[in-house]
Amino acid sequence: MEVVRVILSVLSVFVALVSERLVVVAAFSQSLDSDFTFTLPAGRKECFYQTMKKDASLEIEYQVLDGAGLDVDFFISSPSGQVLFSDYRKSDGVHTVETEDGDYMFCFDNTFSSVSEKLIFFELILDNMDTDEDPDDWKEYVHGVDTLDMRLEDIMDTINNVKARLGKSVHIQTVLRAFEARDRNIQESNFDRVNFWSVINLIVMMLVSAVQVYLVRSLFEDKKIRT
Repeated sequence: MEVVRVILSVLSVFVALVSERLVVVAAFSQSLDSDFTFTLPAGRKECFYQTMKKDASLEIEYQVLDGAGLDVDFFISSPSGQVLFSDYRKSDGVHTVETEDGDYMFCFDNTFSSVSEKLIFFELILDNMDTDEDPDDWKEYVHGVDTLDMRLEDIMDTINNVKARLGKSVHIQTVLRAFEARDRNIQESNFDRVNFWSVINLIVMMLVSAVQVYLVRSLFEDKKIRT
């Protein structure tokens, strides 16, 4: 009987540990991040839609990576059609919206430009998009936790903090990559512009030199003819 009790106690501890690990993974609050880069043609407007829940949070950050002027018009509207934020001829922006149930629309407008297309990057961060399940329902399935010298709440808090910091690190790296791409495009544009005008200056200098040589030779030829 003693051996059976030992085996049962070991099994209960094992089940508690497995349940704890499964529950910790399932108890994360859902924070969804996504980013997208697209080309907005000249004279066009592109709109995107995001379905949100009540009491959630929608954060959008955008940057114009390439294109003349590095600017674009932007606005975001609620499910009822009300414009919440609008930017005019800006190169970047960050907006946060406390949402309600429905589809939110955000648009990038390049209709003011008839020649230059724009390369646009934007990132969406959706917070508090939890399901309707009660996060405390898992506790009734956990048994034998009292035999362990640890608290599930502490482990969950620690892992959630690590997850939040990792998510923040990914967000910062994504934004830095976008800034790097925009700076690289600016440098390449400046490089092409410098090369173009250098070639123009070289051609002008060669033409001026040829004209000067021709004028000087024509002066000496006139003197020879007179003599």
